[in-house]
Amino acid sequence: MLKIINIIEIIAAILLIASILLQNRGAGLSAAFGGDFGGYYSKRGFEKFLVYFSIAMAVIFIGLAIFNLVLSSRGVA
Repeated sequence: MLKIINIIEIIAAILLIASILLQNRGAGLSAAFGGDFGGYYSKRGFEKFLVYFSIAMAVIFIGLAIFNLVLSSRGVA
């Protein structure tokens, strides 16, 4: 059971990393420090999907990590 949860957690982590890396809001160093003030616009299409997909993957990853921790502490094999 724990092996299956670990595999699903690894897949969720890879999908989360990929969805975050595909988002390209600001690539410059000034954007990292908040210098991109004129770049606010509404997300449409694939960008909007990526944002919601990233949120869903983060929630799934955290949920699986907590579930894995609970099962590991109870000694379930």
